[in-house]
Amino acid sequence: MDKHEALRTYFGHKSFRPAQETLIDALLTGRDVIGVMPTGAGKSLCYQIPGILLGGITLVVSPLISLMKDQVAQLKQAGIPGAYINSSLTMPQYYEVIKRASNGRYKIIYVAPERLETEDFLAFAVRSDISLVAVDEAHCVSQWGQDFRPSYLKVAGFMEKLRNRPPLGAFTATATAEVKRDMERLLGLHEPLSLTTGFDRPNLYFQVTAPKYKPAYFRELISRRIGPIGINANRNTAFSATGQEDGNHKAPITNTLGIVYCATRKTVDTLYGEMQRQGIPVARYHAGMDDDERRQSQDDFINDRIAVMIATNAFGMGIDKPNVRFVIHYNMPKNIESYYQEAGRAGRDGKSADCILLFSQDDIRIAEYFIQNSNNNEELSAKEREILMKRDISRLDKMIGYCENQGCLRAYLLRYFGEKHKGKCGKCSGCYHAKRTR
Repeated sequence: MDKHEALRTYFGHKSFRPAQETLIDALLTGRDVIGVMPTGAGKSLCYQIPGILLGGITLVVSPLISLMKDQVAQLKQAGIPGAYINSSLTMPQYYEVIKRASNGRYKIIYVAPERLETEDFLAFAVRSDISLVAVDEAHCVSQWGQDFRPSYLKVAGFMEKLRNRPPLGAFTATATAEVKRDMERLLGLHEPLSLTTGFDRPNLYFQVTAPKYKPAYFRELISRRIGPIGINANRNTAFSATGQEDGNHKAPITNTLGIVYCATRKTVDTLYGEMQRQGIPVARYHAGMDDDERRQSQDDFINDRIAVMIATNAFGMGIDKPNVRFVIHYNMPKNIESYYQEAGRAGRDGKSADCILLFSQDDIRIAEYFIQNSNNNEELSAKEREILMKRDISRLDKMIGYCENQGCLRAYLLRYFGEKHKGKCGKCSGCYHAKRTR
């Protein structure tokens, strides 16, 4: 079986997307790689295809339990034997996975970074035929990244202890030049092939608005996409999923699926309750819910049993849902990396989709609160926590700049990630309003 046959047989695709084949070829020939590819560009295939074709076991270092479970479920559905190792397993379950892995039962194993240097797992890895190690969400290794996790620093030491060092692939959706340099250095990559595909998603329409009364404006946005919420829904103005403002649009857009991101669990629960009372097919997702309820919400979303998912940023990573027509941020995220990754879950099928951010001064205060209370990791020194907080505040300033920007929003985003853009994209609220004022 070659890479093209594996692509067709297991994933049902006829051809590779840009950069996928180049990264796959490099890993198959034993070369380290860095792949920076936007959400929806198919990063996972870049290590799953080599994982299928190479002789031994592929280890995928992954930061989130929910992400691991989703990925392994997708592998099994495709007929690829996979497993995960993280804190959700009981000790008997953990040892059973290790036993089966030692007997060659799995091709791809997802593992939490904290496990890499534990005695039992390291003993298994050293005696096993590890043919590839992939690091997902690799920006987590960098203190300059938006999700720094000290446990990712264990990867380089782990690689040195393996009997025969396999190729190492580092993958992420968002990384500035500084973060990419950190990924290469801190993960111990050996002369990697580094590919960054364009961050631009031409099918996405970007809008920022600062409504006087956010709840009412939100109800109007939803009514235009799902149907009227309440008897007196105002139908005078809408941004449609075609990416154009249409003052004469009267009928609600039907068969439309969307995600609404909120900064807090309380806001998620409030919007969820309001939409339920209005008869909207809606689900919610946040870390305060029990596992069964989150699992049911995710399943309803994947299988189109709901129209809207209301969630915190705990939802979405690893979900490949092509027909999401809008992503609304009810609150401003605390950095552009997170915003672009979450907004990028819209329009993965290449069709037009809307990315709308509702901005308010309260959002700034909420973001500042989270930054001030998010760097309490015991693995960090007081000095490291101080440095991280300053960097988080700097990223927040850039996010606020995006919300207050009067020019082309797409240009602002792409320039942040180091891409040149002349502006005047014609598919954002900045360009639309500039056109109207001329």
